[in-house]
Amino acid sequence: MGAVEARLAELGIDIPSVVPPVAAYTPAVIDGHHVYTSGQLPMVSGALPATGKVGEGHGLIPAADAKEYARTSALNALAAVKSVLGSLDRVTRVVKVVGFVASDPAFTGQPGVINGASEVLGEIFGDAGVHARSAVGVAVLPLDSPVEVEIVVAFE
Repeated sequence: MGAVEARLAELGIDIPSVVPPVAAYTPAVIDGHHVYTSGQLPMVSGALPATGKVGEGHGLIPAADAKEYARTSALNALAAVKSVLGSLDRVTRVVKVVGFVASDPAFTGQPGVINGASEVLGEIFGDAGVHARSAVGVAVLPLDSPVEVEIVVAFE
């Protein structure tokens, strides 16, 4: 067992199976020494755990819940990486994370939501998990998902 796989076991994190595409794209591609993932939704067993906009108030998804969905999306992105590399132990650095948050117009906490993705990548990869990042509020995401995360990793 490699270092990343051992760390996942230590953290009690299971990388899920790669989520099948819901449109005309592939979950991840390799270019040079980088893997680029498509945007990953927080799918669990083929379904979204929640749908709608993130914000405060009746009918909105609380930011704390959305942060967990961002974490799940990041794990789904790692599944996509693993599907093309064969092992996450080949990852040498998480280079970039881009997170999208379907936001109520008054919601401005997108960075805190996408911390769910950034924090789990840091837990798994340590210093190699420190990355550049964007956290963007949007009107709507595919399937009415509250969040979507894509990552770029370097590998050997």
